[in-house]
Amino acid sequence: MNPKPYESHGAGDPTAVPAALGLGLLAVGGWLLTTARPWQKPGHPLTLGLGWTASGALLVCGLLLLARCVRTVHGRPDPGAALDAAPDTDVPAPTEAGTGTDH
Repeated sequence: MNPKPYESHGAGDPTAVPAALGLGLLAVGGWLLTTARPWQKPGHPLTLGLGWTASGALLVCGLLLLARCVRTVHGRPDPGAALDAAPDTDVPAPTEAGTGTDH
């Protein structure tokens, strides 16, 4: 049994803050897009253009941040890291019969 009731789990997930920022940018960009609809309240073309440009920029930045976080979490592992890792000596190597490759 572990004598310490709470273990230190490190600094946490490094992608949590960028993912939250990306979701926030998507929310603000979507809100700005719905408030700058020219068909509901016609305004000055410059104001509408700036609103749509800012909204589009926020949406694209939020989407890029989220995509980067998803690639970080679900991307393929670094091949160099697998070579540097020490082999696990407690686990025996799989045999040919146990791999499911025989047909």
